[in-house]
Amino acid sequence: MDASLSILIVEDDLRMRQLLRDTLAAEGLLSEACEDSREALRILDAQKVDIVITDLMMPQVGGMEILERARGNNPDCAVILITGYGTIESAVEAIRKGAYDYVQKPFEPDALVLIVRRAQEHVRLLHENRALRRQVEEMHSEELIGTSRQMVDLKNFLAKIAPFDTTVLIQGETGTGKELVARLIHQWSARRDRTFLPINCGALPESLLESELFGHVRGAFTGADRDKKGLFETVDKGTLFLDEINSISPAFQVKLLRVLQEGAYLKVGGRDPQKVDVRIIAAGNVPLQKEVEAGRFRSDLFYRLNVVPVEIAPLRERREDIALLVHHFLAKYGAKYAKSVQTVGARALERLRGYSWPGNVRELENVIERAVIMAENSELKEVHLPQTAAPDEDKMSDQDGLVSLEEMEKRLILKTLEHTGGNRGRTADILGISPVSLWRKIKKYEA
Repeated sequence: MDASLSILIVEDDLRMRQLLRDTLAAEGLLSEACEDSREALRILDAQKVDIVITDLMMPQVGGMEILERARGNNPDCAVILITGYGTIESAVEAIRKGAYDYVQKPFEPDALVLIVRRAQEHVRLLHENRALRRQVEEMHSEELIGTSRQMVDLKNFLAKIAPFDTTVLIQGETGTGKELVARLIHQWSARRDRTFLPINCGALPESLLESELFGHVRGAFTGADRDKKGLFETVDKGTLFLDEINSISPAFQVKLLRVLQEGAYLKVGGRDPQKVDVRIIAAGNVPLQKEVEAGRFRSDLFYRLNVVPVEIAPLRERREDIALLVHHFLAKYGAKYAKSVQTVGARALERLRGYSWPGNVRELENVIERAVIMAENSELKEVHLPQTAAPDEDKMSDQDGLVSLEEMEKRLILKTLEHTGGNRGRTADILGISPVSLWRKIKKYEA
């Protein structure tokens, strides 16, 4: 039985009131009981009650009035009537007016428990349907833009997994929107009113990462002059998004595994385990399965993170979404910079659709932001696009229009290096490969 649903008992007879409470308590359910039905009305007006168990015949205020007030304040409330001899007809009439069920005195405890079980399931289903409708409405306002098969499947999948409080591993190339997907999972979950916090594990050294996540006690290290609360404690009951999870050291992998297994961690320098209730969503900028095979990532941690895997398709595999994304970013940056850019020229859109977008949606957004700034009027034209926003057809093809896959890869790497000013780390991120793989390819081409 779902102990999270609130139950109110309204019964003026002391022995019956105690019997009802004890019967529910035996099933692990806490309930609030009222002797005075007038007090019950005040409770129903002041707070949301999921299930009401009320006697039908009481002085001052009867069960029918309790029913009307409960259902009026909360249409999802399940009202169960306790009836005596000669009041069955009234109970049936109450059901016509919205009561969930009734039980006749004297009753067997198991009979009451069965009715309450069914009422809980009824209320839970009403709540789930309401939550699903809210999620569908929220999907119209979020920024996971696209009508391609990949994006429709992704949004449907996220709507299914978000309500279940389990660990999620998001994988996809750099710039595909992993943090956005993590935020949507949080927004569509029961933790939506709690904190969502993204952390880039690759941007922090290991010693600082551990202190930031777990906190530390006074004297744990030089400069630790007072206790510090960690982000796990700050985000308690919320969601923590750990991006670039592949960058954490083997030693810290062990500590993170403990959090996932036991729901507890040690502050730096501390001895007492700290309990925490945080949903973990992780993402890597390289395929974690390959990191496991290479011995750089613990397999047990990988399996703990990969309970629900989410794959995001790169933009080049869903080119039909490019036009939608372009217009979305036009509206976003037009409003930000007070520019009236509303349309995209045919040649500009053709170039945008024809580019491979190694940096995915993030790169497209950057290009459109720059183009909006450069545009002089209401139309975004080809001249407003940087040269890197489209392949150079003259350089990317031989005279007969054919090149080898290896030659195409070489040219793409060199072009991306040119785009990043020779920054190999950034180039590896854009291409979705590890820095080591990029180094090997560059050495091969130099040979």
